[in-house]
Amino acid sequence: MKNIDDKTRRNLITAALGGLATVAVSSVKAAGPVKCAELERCYGIAKAHKNDCSTSYSACQGTAKEDGQPDAWMYVPKGTCEKIAGGSLKPHHKKK
Repeated sequence: MKNIDDKTRRNLITAALGGLATVAVSSVKAAGPVKCAELERCYGIAKAHKNDCSTSYSACQGTAKEDGQPDAWMYVPKGTCEKIAGGSLKPHHKKK
């Protein structure tokens, strides 16, 4: 990975960790009903069109325009969000 620039490296790591978070959430969902107390909203990790609910620009699930959109969130098991690259418990709004 010596010839990869920092932005590309960061994007690859974010994508890999986002994929792991998706697998973790999928596993939790497949295991049966999960209590809301066992999940938390994690901003900035959802893939495009894979967010769980509204963003600051839309009111529907699956409307994130880009991967890692800072105001789009998805549910992850409690305590894992801040361990994911780019994950945040609070939304970050893009500066215009």
